[in-house]
Amino acid sequence: MTTSADQETFTIGEVADRTGLSVHALRYYEREDLLIGPVRRTAGGRRAYSPVDVDWLRILVKLRESGMPLADLTRFAALVRQGPGNEEDRLRLLEDHRLRVEAQIAALEECRSLIEWKVGVYTEHLRTGSATGLWDPVTTTPDHDV
Repeated sequence: MTTSADQETFTIGEVADRTGLSVHALRYYEREDLLIGPVRRTAGGRRAYSPVDVDWLRILVKLRESGMPLADLTRFAALVRQGPGNEEDRLRLLEDHRLRVEAQIAALEECRSLIEWKVGVYTEHLRTGSATGLWDPVTTTPDHDV
């Protein structure tokens, strides 16, 4: 749904396509007060999202995908809605989340390193024909590759 360039709006379906959220999730985000402003309605009562709404929802999607708790998303949205003057609170919230994400990345890097090592073990055993019995719970000993 588009009007003049300065009044461009999007239907809930168009916003779902642009953000990757389902229509159900968009309604949920609205009920949970995660948007930074009220969603406008058409004369017929249908939601009419602005480009700012879409941009904000894209930010929320990334924050949520990165594991930000719903309570923090709600707090962040409330701070943004309040306007200027609470930038330090917003920054602290984002920095805390960044630290959690960095810890998750470090943990995943450790996991990847172990997986790469195990892939190497399997690859070498298969290449040399010595994979028979590998990880056999009956024959595996503490000295045997598992």
